[in-house]
Amino acid sequence: MNFEVNKIYYGFKLLEEHKIDEIESIGRVFYHEKSGARLLHIENGDNNKVFSIGFRTPPSDSTGVPHIIEHCVLSGSRKYTTKEPFMDMVKGSLQTFINAMTYSDKTLYPVASRNEKDLFNLMDVYLDAVFYPKIYDIPEIFMQEGWHYELFDKEDDIQIKGVVYNEMQGAYSSPERILVDSIDKSLYPDTPYQYSSGGNPDVIPQLTYEDFLDFHRKYYHPSNSYIYLYGNGNIEEQLDFIDKNYLSNFNRIKVDSNIKIQKPFTQKNELEAYYHISQEESDKNRTYLSLNFVLGQNIDLETYLMNSILGPLLIDSPAAPLKKALLDAGIGEDIFSISTGGLQPSFGIVAKNTSIDKKEEFEKIIFDTLNNLIEQGIDKKLIQACVNMVEYDLREASRFPTKGIIYNIQSLDSWLYDGSPVSHLQYEKTLNQLRKNIDTGYFENFIKEHIVNNTHSSSVTISPKKGLADKKAGTLKEALKKYKNSLTEEEINALIHENNRLKEIQLSDDSPEAKASIPKLSLSDVDTKSEIIPQDIMEIDDITFLYHNIFTSKIGYLDIYFDISMIDEELIPYINILAGIIGKIDTETKSYSELSNEIYSHTGGIDLGASVYMKYNRDDVFHPKFIVSGKAIGNNIIKLLELISELILESKIKDEKRIKELLQQMKSRIEMSIFNKGHSIASRRVSSYFSPSRKYLEKLNGLDFYWFLSHLLDEFDSNSQEILSNLNKVYNMIFNKNNLIISFTGDEDDFSLVKNNLNVLTGNINNEKLDPVKYNFSQKRSNEGILSSANVQYVSKGYNFKRLGYDFNGSMRVLTTILNGDYLHNRIRAQGGAYGAGILVDRTGHLTTFSYRDPNLDKTLLVYNNMGDYIENLELSKEELTTYIIGTISRLDPATTPHMKGQIATNRYISNTSQEDVQKIRDQVLNTKLEDIKAFAPVLKDTMEENYLCVLGNENKIKENKKLFNELVPLKK
Repeated sequence: MNFEVNKIYYGFKLLEEHKIDEIESIGRVFYHEKSGARLLHIENGDNNKVFSIGFRTPPSDSTGVPHIIEHCVLSGSRKYTTKEPFMDMVKGSLQTFINAMTYSDKTLYPVASRNEKDLFNLMDVYLDAVFYPKIYDIPEIFMQEGWHYELFDKEDDIQIKGVVYNEMQGAYSSPERILVDSIDKSLYPDTPYQYSSGGNPDVIPQLTYEDFLDFHRKYYHPSNSYIYLYGNGNIEEQLDFIDKNYLSNFNRIKVDSNIKIQKPFTQKNELEAYYHISQEESDKNRTYLSLNFVLGQNIDLETYLMNSILGPLLIDSPAAPLKKALLDAGIGEDIFSISTGGLQPSFGIVAKNTSIDKKEEFEKIIFDTLNNLIEQGIDKKLIQACVNMVEYDLREASRFPTKGIIYNIQSLDSWLYDGSPVSHLQYEKTLNQLRKNIDTGYFENFIKEHIVNNTHSSSVTISPKKGLADKKAGTLKEALKKYKNSLTEEEINALIHENNRLKEIQLSDDSPEAKASIPKLSLSDVDTKSEIIPQDIMEIDDITFLYHNIFTSKIGYLDIYFDISMIDEELIPYINILAGIIGKIDTETKSYSELSNEIYSHTGGIDLGASVYMKYNRDDVFHPKFIVSGKAIGNNIIKLLELISELILESKIKDEKRIKELLQQMKSRIEMSIFNKGHSIASRRVSSYFSPSRKYLEKLNGLDFYWFLSHLLDEFDSNSQEILSNLNKVYNMIFNKNNLIISFTGDEDDFSLVKNNLNVLTGNINNEKLDPVKYNFSQKRSNEGILSSANVQYVSKGYNFKRLGYDFNGSMRVLTTILNGDYLHNRIRAQGGAYGAGILVDRTGHLTTFSYRDPNLDKTLLVYNNMGDYIENLELSKEELTTYIIGTISRLDPATTPHMKGQIATNRYISNTSQEDVQKIRDQVLNTKLEDIKAFAPVLKDTMEENYLCVLGNENKIKENKKLFNELVPLKK
């Protein structure tokens, strides 16, 4: 269809139309005249279609009201009357993305699907949720998702419960979260950015139900909305649907959601805050120092791009001069940058694991180094490398498989602040201008103006405080006791009644009428055949070559898999250390700074890592691999081969100081990620008690590795020669031609470049045949309680059901969809207040459960133990089972990037998984019957009865339940 600017289509006036070459799209900006809604349409050939609606939602306090509303509106609406339409769609949609996100100044509700009918269903559910939620009629939604006083018996103590409350308890267990909050508070004290939109758990209980409703009334109107449509969908039908069913019911109003600009400071602001550590932990050198600067406004594309470039330029790349200066001076064990978005983006420099005594020196080194860069000039190769780095990130949409979601967020980085919705997608001209400016002093002047001479800045210090969380818990306990004592008997009875009413709602099933309201697909909407990923297998110079002829927008992706089965057990952790240091240490001909510049000037980067590939249906047969991955465009593929060759053959593992710095950074990054992936850590730990492959992974990059690394650093100064010797030993063993697999994803011309220049990579690689190690790991039912400073738990339990005589069947995938979407979600999240829970089952026989940011421990384990009874008594109609089958298919067909497709095909090759194996699982899913599901009840019961468990969580909570564990282990030894 040809659109004309200023013409009206289904109530939408077309204001602008733009060609966006960067993403091969047409961008159209619409305005709905009756309701005042804004709409951006991005048209292209992508069949992974996206719809989203967002609202500008600036908070006025830290009660987390934007976040709580985001949860609550998805819990029932005018048309969709089940308790949780969102979860009902998760169960039975072909969605490739479904979520809702709260940012510091906006709330976003995006969905994606390749299926047109499915997208309209999702669009309808989301629009009804945001404009007509049940929150006004059912206060229990606010109680469950936000917070409430919990009391079921007059003699009990009152507690605070709620999903968001517990989610944020988990978030605030991380000192980095406290740091980000403190930086925002220090830089934007007169704006909404001073507040936590997600909610500070100390403040969340101040939010009243009335204020919660008022926030929704104020901001959730079409006049304050930003609607986004992406892909190859039928735009006329989409506009017509949105207008007729929703926007035509509203009149345009004035919504005061403008975000106040923070006036620049005349002098630097200072702020100090604290985070909790246990009494047993050392508080020496555990401080965070940060120096932060407001750069300008996000609607300016140049500032927007420079904010992305500054991180690698000054701090985050191996060649970054400011990081080097701070590390050389011994300021902290880790140095990293921190950027915040919003109307006025900021750039911060952080030193972690340092002392407050070094604050003055920290800031002096920063300004001295920057002034020197301004006077002497920044290395032009470094600037070029960092601009290239940012360009790859933009072109690959941050390597996110559902690109339309990334483009939506990028558009809002200008659109939300009344800038152009398409300006941040049309980055090429500005990026090219920045390239031209490399030799003009532009980057030096930018740093001078926006950092060195910028008084709109702050110095933030986050220090450890022993027992801080215990003190807060004690204060809260006293406050709740005082509150309870203030209540009359009538008020206590009313509170108990409220909680019983909430529990009754949580335990009740949706009525048939409510269930019927949820839009559904049929099996005829599902593709019965699994996707066949192109893969040509060939032998070249005794090397296995896998070629995936997939359109990649001219980027060639190379993945090299080295066999590491010959590495002895005690040396396994050194494999991961090598992955972390190669490319960041000198080679025979280049310093690590020169090497980094060379890599990013000619390629999209080189990544190193290690993993384990299980044989198709075996847990005890696995193939450990060291993977070197890189990407480049055109003739730079030859340069990529040269650089990889240099990394794997010429790295100099002898600079003790540099290697110790890198190990400290590695440890720091692990610590920063622990509470964000505590559920994965706990579930993999459980598997390591009984699975050889998972035990290998645990030693490679799990908690065993973290503890090994911590011990290594404690003894580094006295034992450096042995450590370097072991690293060199492993380095010389890994890079070997034997059992080498090379995978390439891209077009035929680029593949020819790789084949014709293969000798550049493999010509000098060792060809010595080494015997694989027969691992005999020491394994037992450790059942560990891992003691940490977290305010919540991550609870896992599992076992391998094949050892109990059961076999894997594709119908087990449907079983997990049922348990995840209904039983575990209702018991552990809705009733228990955890942020999330789930069960994983794989073809090797592994069955593991997990919970995420969970206030409970023993109650959660009881829920796991009762899964078998739930399935044994399960009754489902044919329609309900079909819904679960369709939802399972969506998990078998996730959105993938071209590179991910190549990696999936390679994974299948290594694990000896055929297309027939993949199709067999799909067929079993599609043909699942209720009796198949119920037949898995004994599997669940028997695996849970084996009683293999692990909990990572709050030290006091675990100690209260110490009888459940065989060992109590401190996270930080």
